Amino acid sequence: MTTDVNVTVSHAAPGFTPGAWVDTFDESMMRTMGRPLALLTHGRGAFVWDENEKEYLDFLAGIAVNSLGHAHPVLVEAVTRQINTLAHVSNYFSTRPQLQLAERLKRITGAGAEGRAYFCNSGAEANEAAFKLARLNSTPARKTIVALKNSFHGRTMGALALTGKPEMQQPFLPLPGGVVHIDSTMEALEATIDDSVAAFFVEPIKGEAGVIDLPEGYLARARELTEKHGVLLILDEIQTGIGRTGRWFAYELAGIKPDAVTIAKGMAGGVPIGSLVTFGWASELFQRGMHGSTFGGNPLATAAANAVLEEIEDKDLVGNAERRGIQLRSRIAELNSPLIGDIRGHGLLIGLGLTEPVALQLSAAAMDAGLIINAANESSIRMAPPLIIRDLEVDAFITRFSAALRALGALPEPEGQLR
Repeated sequence: MTTDVNVTVSHAAPGFTPGAWVDTFDESMMRTMGRPLALLTHGRGAFVWDENEKEYLDFLAGIAVNSLGHAHPVLVEAVTRQINTLAHVSNYFSTRPQLQLAERLKRITGAGAEGRAYFCNSGAEANEAAFKLARLNSTPARKTIVALKNSFHGRTMGALALTGKPEMQQPFLPLPGGVVHIDSTMEALEATIDDSVAAFFVEPIKGEAGVIDLPEGYLARARELTEKHGVLLILDEIQTGIGRTGRWFAYELAGIKPDAVTIAKGMAGGVPIGSLVTFGWASELFQRGMHGSTFGGNPLATAAANAVLEEIEDKDLVGNAERRGIQLRSRIAELNSPLIGDIRGHGLLIGLGLTEPVALQLSAAAMDAGLIINAANESSIRMAPPLIIRDLEVDAFITRFSAALRALGALPEPEGQLR
């Protein structure tokens, strides 16, 4: 059954005079994050608009979340249809969208018939579930969980224990124990993975660190060592997954399969959802009653995810991510800006290493030029545009990014019109 719903959308910010939202934010929101860059009111495709109707090209996509961009009709229709039937049921029940999504994830991850899916609401929660999975592979002689320095796995207590950033951990010590952090080198990997290790957590590309690639052959060697020593290889694909790198999952670039993968962000195009998918023997570790979530896997979120994943598959947006990533890297390199030292990542997860520590200034200049990018740290720019971008958006990016570079004196004024 479908129900026609007429929705009137207002782009105004009720109760706020222009700019007044800043005071409300400062007075009413918890001081966990910095002041927002703008008050956004609506979006369409790869573009968003603020309270003053200024247009921005969104090349961050909610930090790799809005896979289909904004207000995509496939997602709008799926959510509207589902909320007219069932929005939520408790985990005493199942629904068709939940089971369909579990089967779909088993297929696209390559987990196959022996795979299993657990649903939650975010990437951090997916990593919490994976932390528990790691503990289930522990014995008195096998207790260590290994993660990488300068990694990011979330801000909840277990996920924060996995995160290799001491400055984030310090205010919340003591964290859950048993985690050690190693350098992202082959030497450290070889020296650490042995029979005393229960699990190895790794991001295929370190997104929050500035889109930092692992050494060539790193994941393949990690797979060899973890298999040899009975260690769970758990890949955090929260930022790299769902077609972002030009493959469904970044581990495909290394030609391996993990024992478990955590997924979130781009899976439902902006509707909160996360998942832990297990492979092979790892699927037998969790037993009834060991974990759960009230909202995890509810019909609204899973219907949204099914619609997004089906659209990505039907329109070959994974292939588009690969092609557009190559195109963007080439166009950025052609700018020959002395500020851009290197171009990192794969597909539409792109990091720019800057030759000067001016990432914040560059991202601010980009906002002025109508472009949303992210200063991951003082010398790195991160970009993760929607998977739907076309020539139009690539050209618009080059125009606006060039303007931002010129504002910092990092690109000469053009002699002719930009192509």
